[in-house]
Amino acid sequence: MSCSFLKSKPVQAAQQTDSAKHAEPIDSTLFIKGNVTPKLLSNQFLVTEGAAVGSDGTLYFNDINDDKTYKYSPQGQLSVFKLNSGNLSGMYMDPNGNLAACSSSSHQLLMLDKKGKITTLLGKNDFEPLNGPNDLWINKKGDIYFTDPYYPPSDGSTSIIRSDTASQRVLLLKKGQTSKVVTIEGELIKPNGIVGTADGHMLYIADIKADKTYRYSINADGTLKDKVVFFNKGADGITLDERGNLYLTGKMITVVNPKGVQIAVIRTPSETITNLCFGGSNHDVLLITAMKEVYILPMNVKGIE
Repeated sequence: MSCSFLKSKPVQAAQQTDSAKHAEPIDSTLFIKGNVTPKLLSNQFLVTEGAAVGSDGTLYFNDINDDKTYKYSPQGQLSVFKLNSGNLSGMYMDPNGNLAACSSSSHQLLMLDKKGKITTLLGKNDFEPLNGPNDLWINKKGDIYFTDPYYPPSDGSTSIIRSDTASQRVLLLKKGQTSKVVTIEGELIKPNGIVGTADGHMLYIADIKADKTYRYSINADGTLKDKVVFFNKGADGITLDERGNLYLTGKMITVVNPKGVQIAVIRTPSETITNLCFGGSNHDVLLITAMKEVYILPMNVKGIE
């Protein structure tokens, strides 16, 4: 069953979100001794995505086209976590230490346990057909918020199991309720990156087609209210640090403070940055996926995951 709880209201702009504010000087306190240059971890991949972190600081990411999930330990060891993982994109660690993952190609949400065993969280028979889950965030209760945009198959085929591709939604799957998926936002053009605050009170959703990122308040029942344009830039992947700064991917990483003001940029040699996540033993290492390449950047601030 699906129903929408976000009422249509005029979208307000965040107080500090305007282009004039983008000229604010870079906040150098984010970085260690001015180091803003990410280090190449590896360039052995095809298309990387889905950065996520475990409680011990181990970082995970996917090579979608090579159908592998990798892990990067706090000790600096890169290894394959799962072969034939399902062409996964976005991932997020649940409260029990399992990786929830989006499988756009199979139109499902999957779960990888600590040993890499895959089970289906939300399958084709549990809910009306999905476009292709892309990215997700999990609150401390285990509820999953995920974006469901439509992208044409990479093989050029036109087959799709949803007939209404105009419905590109953000959905809520409450823990243990696979038959009660709720549409919490249905008015975006192409929702993509998504992340919530550590206290579970706010949600950020990037509309990559509209080139805007929205902020919402989260109601007690998990639905959304108080929609505002937080920043005039969409993104494939987004994450938050402990100060409440939002990091948005694109040709570069744009860092925006809680007032919606751009305070820094992080560049890599790649002009297509797909995702990012804080990890490491102190959760202060930023892992950056950028198509064929993956980078790391030690930071002077920690992530919230």
